[in-house]
Amino acid sequence: MAIDLGAIEALAPDQASLSAASKLAKRNHWIRLERSSSLLWGECQGSGANPYRVMVDEDDQGYKCTCPSRKFPCKHSLALMWISVTAPLEFAPSNEIPEWVHEWLSRRRKSGAVGTAVDSSAKNIGLVGEQETPAKSEDPQAAERREAAQRQRAANARLSIAAGLDELDQWIADQLRLGLSGFVDAAGERCRRIAARLVDAKAASLASQIDELPAQLLALRSEERPETAIRELGKIALLARAWRAAPDDPELGRLVANSETREQIFADPDAPRITASWEVLGERIETRKDGLVSHGTWLMTVGEDEPRFALLQDYYPASAGRRSQAFSAGERFDASLVFYPARYPLRALIAERSGAIAADGPWPNPMHQTLSDPLAAHILRQRAAPWSSRTPILLPAGSLARDDRGALWWQGDNTANDIALPLASDPPEPVLGIALRASAGLWDGVRLDLLAAQSQFGRLGL
Repeated sequence: MAIDLGAIEALAPDQASLSAASKLAKRNHWIRLERSSSLLWGECQGSGANPYRVMVDEDDQGYKCTCPSRKFPCKHSLALMWISVTAPLEFAPSNEIPEWVHEWLSRRRKSGAVGTAVDSSAKNIGLVGEQETPAKSEDPQAAERREAAQRQRAANARLSIAAGLDELDQWIADQLRLGLSGFVDAAGERCRRIAARLVDAKAASLASQIDELPAQLLALRSEERPETAIRELGKIALLARAWRAAPDDPELGRLVANSETREQIFADPDAPRITASWEVLGERIETRKDGLVSHGTWLMTVGEDEPRFALLQDYYPASAGRRSQAFSAGERFDASLVFYPARYPLRALIAERSGAIAADGPWPNPMHQTLSDPLAAHILRQRAAPWSSRTPILLPAGSLARDDRGALWWQGDNTANDIALPLASDPPEPVLGIALRASAGLWDGVRLDLLAAQSQFGRLGL
């Protein structure tokens, strides 16, 4: 059964879904639009690194979307149908149906009918896009009371966070007084208690950072744990002091209390915006103590002299299972990114993404920004935000080698002053000894987490 605007109106659960779908029925919201016979599928960019995958079968108007909406069909499914009606040429013909579409087809049974019993009397697709009826003007006194209540809630939240940070300062002093060895041995229980107190004090982001500290210590060799503990506790103390000095600072509020929404970042005139060609360096996926999975995708500009990095950060419940990868390592595309305001902006959102570009272009010059010091970018970031952790860096020519104890290192050549950096994880064994023209990774002051490298054999994923 062919899909037309009348069918979309009938399928929509309510007028609000139609209005939301109309805003998404534009090509710039979609990373991918393809079709094979009566099957349509696409990927719609959401708030994180992973786009929502949408599928529609025109034969029986079946649909599926990976978004968490409780409306069926959701706005993404409706938008995909909408594009198929108003701009069918936007769909690229494809002879290969993706695995995730095959999986959906294998689990569904076609009904041969529209299959909706939603009353369409309250929905009208012709009204979408028309100016909404102006809301009644709010009583000035009511508006003033509402704004006063918002200011009071914000003031109460600040007082609560400040009280929590006072307890945190005392807790850090107690750990130092009792000794770092004892703290390392009992880090799980001690961090859990202060993290719970910070959650009560509305400092949820800082609580999560402290809750992850025990796992960070356990991943290190025993002789490295006390030094790491004092360094991380020092960063936490500096962050608390910085928040007290500037509680309205967006970066500090994000790190101590909670993050802004996607809409707030896009509407922020101070949020940096960069349009460039980007390469996907790699992904880092970690399961946190709070039951969420942290999915970070690292990007770097290409075709420019000076490297610029970006992090697309997404969180989702671990119970949902691992999501399909939204990006492939080494993939390149043109995109406009909006960065979260910060002293050293890294986290970003994709505002608009164009098609893929050729993957054979050069990387930026590793020595352009670093002025012959591969770690200069990390030093600059530490000066601006001493509470920060890993910094993306672009290293000059070098190679990977194993020392007498079996530890792995990145070793720079003579142009990099023979600098050597210990690695956070083991790269593939065949990579050892290969001359690397440039390497990209994350440096935390102690270990280098390599993401990718370029060599005479091409790009290497590490």
